[in-house]
Amino acid sequence: MIKLKIKAGDIVRVIAGDHKGSEGKVLKVDREKNKAIVEGVNMVSKHTKPSAKSPQGGIVKKEAAIQISNISLIDPKTKETTRVGIRVEGDKKVRFSKKSNQVL
Repeated sequence: MIKLKIKAGDIVRVIAGDHKGSEGKVLKVDREKNKAIVEGVNMVSKHTKPSAKSPQGGIVKKEAAIQISNISLIDPKTKETTRVGIRVEGDKKVRFSKKSNQVL
């Protein structure tokens, strides 16, 4: 299992690929596949069969996973992309922005 520096709830910007420049909130992180689902990014059309849950069926737009290496965390202070560091404060591990040195 790989330790990732991006968590669900973080605001990120896509730095590579078709959706470069778009921003969104991380909804889910898949540590096994090294991917994340970002709100409003990498939208795909999913064809759904009629079922008890959705009796109409049809085509549904939803977010697909994007590679973790293609997204970068946005520093809440400077509103720019930043790398993430981990340090120990007291007895807790905390993530901090390498640009502003602020705890995330």
